Amino acid sequence: MKKITSFIVLITCLITVGYAQNKSIEKLWETTQDIHVPESVLYNESTDKLYVSMIGKDGTDKGEIAILNTDGTVQNAHWVTGLNAPKGLAIHKGLLYIADVTKVIVVDIVTANIVDEIVIEGSTFLNDVTVDDTGIVYISDTRDNKIYQLRNGKVSLYLENVPSVNGLKYHNGALLALAGKEFWSIDRNKNVTVFTKGFEQGGDGLEPLKVGGFIVTCWPGLIYHVTATGEIHKIQDVQGKMNTADLGYNPKESVIYIPTFNNNSVIAYKLK
Repeated sequence: MKKITSFIVLITCLITVGYAQNKSIEKLWETTQDIHVPESVLYNESTDKLYVSMIGKDGTDKGEIAILNTDGTVQNAHWVTGLNAPKGLAIHKGLLYIADVTKVIVVDIVTANIVDEIVIEGSTFLNDVTVDDTGIVYISDTRDNKIYQLRNGKVSLYLENVPSVNGLKYHNGALLALAGKEFWSIDRNKNVTVFTKGFEQGGDGLEPLKVGGFIVTCWPGLIYHVTATGEIHKIQDVQGKMNTADLGYNPKESVIYIPTFNNNSVIAYKLK
């Protein structure tokens, strides 16, 4: 009887692990009104709102940040205006950091005022941004294969030769980076570990999941679930139909938010 019970427990565990490792998604809603070339979505747990960077129809000097409610309705389509081509977003202590071509724009979330604009000399295509627990900001420059660091108001080159680096996320003491078709983990001493690789396209967005593992998007239309051990599972392929840019994640509801870029919408999916 003990052997049979142990066998049942083992099978149950295997089924549970397998289920946890193979995610699927279910569409909840899609917002199209007043959304023009959305590149990044960021969920703010403290306000329960979504911040969306929009490159705009021209992609040059009409960039904006919009605020959405978590049901997909637009709260403010023009919350911050006058930007260029805003992309990655990060929040730390009431400030929103925005990667905007060759600048980092800093916005006070309460007032929506731009409180700082930091030019990163020599940069050409700032793409994503993340902030560590101490307030140090990291910014990727995709075209120049570099990661910059903003610390105490001063910019420095943090790491170079990071091929096509895009998505960044500070997580559990490490800087995570999507470097082309690879997923890197960079420790405090700048030692690089290739956590996993094998995405069909270059990575764009990266979010750690509450239950472990990660969701990774690739701009041409791919969404992946990456397990805590680095196994890659493709959960959506809409290449040729729409883009899947820099996603947002709501850990309370297990919902991801996908900016579709050229399709001019944000789509919410329930992770299952």
